[in-house]
Amino acid sequence: MRREGGREASRLTAATWITKIRRLFPKETVEILERHALERYQLTELLTDKEVLEKLEPNRELLKTILQLKHLMKGEVLDTARRIVKKVAEEIAQKLDQDIRRSLLGSLDRNNASPVRSIRNLDVKKTIRRNLRHYDREKGRLMLEQVYFSSRTRRYNRWRVVIAVDESGSMLDSVIHSAVMAGIFARLPMLDTRLVIFDTQVVDLSADLSDPVSTLMSIQLGGGTYIAGALAYCESLIEEPQRTMVVLVSDLCEGGSLSGLLSVSRGMIESGARLICLTALDHEANPVYDRRTAEQLAALGAYVGAMTPEALGDFMGKVMG
Repeated sequence: MRREGGREASRLTAATWITKIRRLFPKETVEILERHALERYQLTELLTDKEVLEKLEPNRELLKTILQLKHLMKGEVLDTARRIVKKVAEEIAQKLDQDIRRSLLGSLDRNNASPVRSIRNLDVKKTIRRNLRHYDREKGRLMLEQVYFSSRTRRYNRWRVVIAVDESGSMLDSVIHSAVMAGIFARLPMLDTRLVIFDTQVVDLSADLSDPVSTLMSIQLGGGTYIAGALAYCESLIEEPQRTMVVLVSDLCEGGSLSGLLSVSRGMIESGARLICLTALDHEANPVYDRRTAEQLAALGAYVGAMTPEALGDFMGKVMG
């Protein structure tokens, strides 16, 4: 994707600033820079005064800032931060829930009429077939007396979906959306959902999927990246490969050996499990990733691409169909 400059105003936020310094400096230096910046720019109130925090507009940027600075928050301020995290997470989930459920709760049932008259459910073949007697031969035009729509039938043959999310600072948007989406998946009857976050270590957050606050507040952003180790853990969660999808959310910048990553990926794919590698999982779907690794994973049979949560729901529905 070609990038071009622009003339709009700078939009550096606390969250993006912290992400940038974490890319450039080691952990010890980052902690010093954070402390000095908070003191110099009088941001300490954000961490020490719950009334200040309560006055801020709950939105995604504030959520990202809280996740970046939560290790510095204590007592009432931390409690207030948790309430903000819950509110923003619920707002994100509300926007995603309907589209994801529509994608995953069923396939088009061509035998039953649908009360939902939308282009998405239009039964083209049935509409043409039932209206052929109204064909105007002189004008060469088909007159539609009745338009038919298809309903959706629910499927409850459970699939296991393992979502593995790289928690490095550059993936913050993807981590947020993955955690929220995993919570939506966990409420669907046809999915058995697992959520794993990783850097050089792996943390299984599956037990907290019903509580997005616990999930998001468990995230420790930063550190290295060991994708092969994370996928090896995901492989241990596979019981029925033919009914398992492993969704890897990462920029594919492997900190370990590339051969190790490709080896565990090959084994997973050859077992019959689907490996889906998402290079981004936010609404911008910004495709910033290691192209060499992506090409080699795709050559093994993995799906590699950038998709919004809604598009992922559609893709998963097709795989399950």
